[in-house]
Amino acid sequence: MLGYMGPAGTFSQQAALEYSEGKEALKEFPTIASAIKAVDKGEIERCIVPIENSLNGSVTMTLDTLAFDCDVFITDEYVLDITQNLVIKKGARLEDIKTIMSHPQALGQCAKMLEADFAGIELRAVSSTAEAAKEVSLGNGTTAAIATLAAAELYDLEVVRRACNDENNNRTRFVVIEKKPVLQVSERDKSSIVFATEHVPGSLYRAIGLLGEEKINMLKIESRPMKNELGSYVFFIDIEGNADDANIYFALDKVRQHSLFFKFLGSYHY
Repeated sequence: MLGYMGPAGTFSQQAALEYSEGKEALKEFPTIASAIKAVDKGEIERCIVPIENSLNGSVTMTLDTLAFDCDVFITDEYVLDITQNLVIKKGARLEDIKTIMSHPQALGQCAKMLEADFAGIELRAVSSTAEAAKEVSLGNGTTAAIATLAAAELYDLEVVRRACNDENNNRTRFVVIEKKPVLQVSERDKSSIVFATEHVPGSLYRAIGLLGEEKINMLKIESRPMKNELGSYVFFIDIEGNADDANIYFALDKVRQHSLFFKFLGSYHY
């Protein structure tokens, strides 16, 4: 069974449908964290959750849940093309709109359009694009949503701005989460880790240098608050290669030995 963040009409549901190709039972969860935790508890075999958008950056709930709340692994990834749409209740007028709501990621992906054409209108963050569409359908015609075309159809809404995201290259990277890692080498793999170093000059540089010494290509690095005190951070790193390769395994082990906190998040095809 494959879990995803609902409700129906979200991009997460679309990613789950496309990734599973209709061959796997799907289960809806109210949040990204609850889907991941369901895998951790053994309630479902795996889930698919967003981790990064090309316009608005990383999905922090996914990163934080993987780092601090669960012992699970990334086993695969799926990239979904994203098209945001401005929708209103049928019969409503765009000039009467007082509030535009959506998921924070969707609002960020349409920031230029919102600033240029809807300055002064309240922007409200909700749990998902589909939840925003549902609220518009139940409203009095003074609210609009940024949502999927599927959500617009599901809740019988009028699409007044198609493809209103700021850039055409709007893509979201989803990751598949399972309880156990998959260390099967393919022709194109990446490995993900999260770690923390001592709060002294050069500690992060030395940790990254351990990867450089093995000529391992780093694909991404990002910091997130450690949450135990102000100024403490963990670092998420994606590298090329699979931990089942000896040089990758030993390089990551060296980073582990030089870390105050270390977590292997998985090796997977991309």
